[in-house]
Amino acid sequence: MSGCYVGRRPTARASRRFRSASRCRSRPRPARSTNCSPGSGPGPSKKSEKETSMSKPAIGFIGLGLMGGAMCQRLLDMDYPLTVIANRTRTWVDKAVERGAKEVKTAKEVAAASDIVMLCMDTSANVESRMRGAEGVIAGLKPGAVVIDFGTSLPDSTTALGEEVAAAGGVYLDSPISRTPAQAFEGKINLMIGGDQAAFGKVQPVLKDISENAFHVGPLGSGHKIKLINNFFAMTTAMAMSEAFAMADKVGVPRENLYQIMSAGPLRSGMMDWIKAAAVDGDPNQLSFAVKNAKKDVGYYGAMADAAGAVSLMSGAARQTLSLGVAEGYGEKMVPEMVGFFEKLFATK
Repeated sequence: MSGCYVGRRPTARASRRFRSASRCRSRPRPARSTNCSPGSGPGPSKKSEKETSMSKPAIGFIGLGLMGGAMCQRLLDMDYPLTVIANRTRTWVDKAVERGAKEVKTAKEVAAASDIVMLCMDTSANVESRMRGAEGVIAGLKPGAVVIDFGTSLPDSTTALGEEVAAAGGVYLDSPISRTPAQAFEGKINLMIGGDQAAFGKVQPVLKDISENAFHVGPLGSGHKIKLINNFFAMTTAMAMSEAFAMADKVGVPRENLYQIMSAGPLRSGMMDWIKAAAVDGDPNQLSFAVKNAKKDVGYYGAMADAAGAVSLMSGAARQTLSLGVAEGYGEKMVPEMVGFFEKLFATK
């Protein structure tokens, strides 16, 4: 997945009406499961290529994982001309192509075909690899194009890439995401955007089509800084709640009783409910966020703190816990499944 932590549980999908330049019409919604597994989407738009290209900016998208794939389905729902490139798997690329997206071979070709280039990658290193080099985005960038990084990246990397994009005649924005791939299908994600105010205004109509809220939060890198602080706090809370449920088992307290007491007071939160869904109800997919991505984000938070000359005391425990979880085979599991990690840990003592 794209490494994008979420801020609220998914809501039921409602029927949607989609706009066009000349009329409004209803379209079937794409099917999906609660764990954000691939679902089929509506058929290709009946608009002509010429009509679409005149009314919408051309979008290039790199990083079609769970989140990126859902965002592309939303862009296609809204009739954007879309150019994509395959990354690790073809699942979401094939779905996009079936609905009319154009597939190319290199990031340079994506940029050359696009007014706005969007990336939803899992690490800063992968963003940099797609941006730089003879076949990278920067090499193919149109004058005046806007590049948006929707992943959770290191702020220093974001700033450096921003300078390189500016030298090539474009503008770079960071726009990490909160909420889930399921909500991305519906255009209900939240975005925190850092970068040039004028460039934000230029792409704001597109952002409104794919999100419920798009907040401009400051200069380039501000979005990633806020996202890392958010995810540090969220994952620290998630690990504490996971341990709490496992400790309840260890000392002979029913998990449901623990939850009833804790949730009756000021401790209750969406994160508590997500961990409870796994620990009590057996549903770990209320929070579709992999342990390996949580580990990465908390590590990025620590790197940001180090770069700022600060010592983070609280993130160490979360980072160590998540690292141990990855080492024990939990990397691809969802964060709420870390309750099981603590169960096994306590069983050995």
